[in-house]
Amino acid sequence: MTSTTTIPALAAGTWTIDASHSSVGFSVRHLMVSKVRGRFTEFGGKIVINEDGTASAEAEISVESVTTDNEQRDGHLKTADFFHAADFPKATFKSTGFRVVNGDFVVDGEFTIRGVTRPVSLEVEYLGTNPGMGHGPVAGFEAKTVINRKDFGLSIDMPLEGGGAVIGDKITLTLEVEVGQQA
Repeated sequence: MTSTTTIPALAAGTWTIDASHSSVGFSVRHLMVSKVRGRFTEFGGKIVINEDGTASAEAEISVESVTTDNEQRDGHLKTADFFHAADFPKATFKSTGFRVVNGDFVVDGEFTIRGVTRPVSLEVEYLGTNPGMGHGPVAGFEAKTVINRKDFGLSIDMPLEGGGAVIGDKITLTLEVEVGQQA
């Protein structure tokens, strides 16, 4: 969890995700013509800023908390066809580095789903820091990455009769995160 780039305007310390002001979502192609969107309602994580300004980040997502606003689909997502939530209840992320690319932040790390760990790079937009509302400073970030579900063992194929598949392989993960500095 080393870093070579600092995060501007974040003081040294631990910054914890405020789940009530954050979201972890995803989208995937459906029937080759539209996208299904979903989110996870239970997650947490933190960013640690060291005294020298270097940083590390980690997060954990309860895959059991997946919702697409369709009970039947949500139930199927929790089965061995997809997340296999009974055996792999958490997805995790641990940073391996922070860098700047064309003026934007990129957080590299290891993402684990279903016990399969792969490198990912999150494109991050820093939204700013605010003194907060009496509980200490807060900061905001938006992050996005695209993964191939099959790389993580979510390999169910549901081909369509005329070609293509019910579910696309590429999953776009989008995080909107507010973190608060811990006392």
